[in-house]
Amino acid sequence: MESRPTSPNQGFGPVLRNPKFLALWIGEIFSQMADKFYLVLMIALITSHYQGEGQSISGWVSSIMIANTIPAVLFGSLAGVFVDRWTKKEVLVISNFIRGGLVFSLPPLLWLAQERSLAISVVWLPNFLRRWRYMEHDTFNLPLGFAILLIVTFLVSTLTQFFAPAEQSTLPLVVRRRHLLAANSLNTLTTMAVLIIGFAIGEPLLAWADGLIGPFQGTWDLGKVGVVGGSYIIAGLVLLWLKTGEKYVARTPDQPHVFDDILDGIRYLRENHRVRNAVIQLLILFSIFAALSVLAVSMAANIPQLKATQFGFLLASGGVGMAIGAVSLGSWGQRFSPIALGLWGSLGMGVCLIGLAIFSKSLVMTLLIITTLGIFASLVGVPMQTMIQVETPAPMHGKVFGLQNNVNNIALSLPLALAGVAESLFGLRPVLLSLAVMAIAGGILTWFITRTPLSSK
Repeated sequence: MESRPTSPNQGFGPVLRNPKFLALWIGEIFSQMADKFYLVLMIALITSHYQGEGQSISGWVSSIMIANTIPAVLFGSLAGVFVDRWTKKEVLVISNFIRGGLVFSLPPLLWLAQERSLAISVVWLPNFLRRWRYMEHDTFNLPLGFAILLIVTFLVSTLTQFFAPAEQSTLPLVVRRRHLLAANSLNTLTTMAVLIIGFAIGEPLLAWADGLIGPFQGTWDLGKVGVVGGSYIIAGLVLLWLKTGEKYVARTPDQPHVFDDILDGIRYLRENHRVRNAVIQLLILFSIFAALSVLAVSMAANIPQLKATQFGFLLASGGVGMAIGAVSLGSWGQRFSPIALGLWGSLGMGVCLIGLAIFSKSLVMTLLIITTLGIFASLVGVPMQTMIQVETPAPMHGKVFGLQNNVNNIALSLPLALAGVAESLFGLRPVLLSLAVMAIAGGILTWFITRTPLSSK
């Protein structure tokens, strides 16, 4: 692997001593934590007010997840265009404040909507769908309060599509180029930690908040709402201290149409092979992990010591591996070319996927392999994200990151639908081997196309 000389300024130290990065990082922590708490809040509200006795909660939660996913597919690219037109700090602060306000609006809205419902016509649905037990008639009644939850979730997710490219675009503004790999490593570590810790402490923390308010909260979970909405508000307040050095640019009447800007971003990706192929490698990475999140259920069912419902242990080991890889990259990753790191990460992922196909019935080997897979995945994700930030000029950041988020969201959605079907048709082992071929081929192809080293300053 291509190696670079060491420097005393490498590692997390210079990044953590940067007050601009600290403001962005702390704001990101509270914002991501609020995102995780929000799902816990939705489940709590569904359980308390809409789930019938003996009724499965999965249908309710699936509807919330769909409302949360649609904006990611529809508005990712569009949001990136507006991020380039507005100041990044403005987007980061306002998106958090509005999300907090939407969460705080839930108790009065749900109070006004209680015991009301919407009659939804289903005459336009195919007959096989209308045979479902809750669609036996031409209409079915949807609780108005739950419809409000769907609308608020849709709006919160839409604002998140603005926050994500703004955060990615801000990082190169507050961190020097030579420290971007460490900053992205820390962000990856933070994301994995928040994913694990947020869902782990979400339910007890929100329950504790309800208990703290006691009889004053009534029946609308004011304590839980306060924690979730308050986390968004705190994120916005912290980000008010962020200094990006941006200058406000007045909008002009001859400003290009937003769709022209989207096409401009697509043209840039088509012409800049280094950035394009970094996006492709991230696309492959997200697709593989989305597929594994579905296949993990079958993998757990094949292991004698596990039940299918315990697939979370397998996914958690992958998260641990990514955290280990992120810490390692933050400490010594600057010594190596991002292209080389991406290649070795892709090859390592391919080997690990082959290993999963071979040792599919051993719990110890499966956990070890998935942890190693997570480490190699970080060797792809962190350097490729850093390359995109370094290679993309500042005026194009929002457009490129918006398109990237759009592509990644699609990459996360399609395998969720296809992986289970492929596994049922061809079996677990052929699907894992196909994912291995995808990882190795993507890494080798990208390495051939983007072998020139990155510059630094």
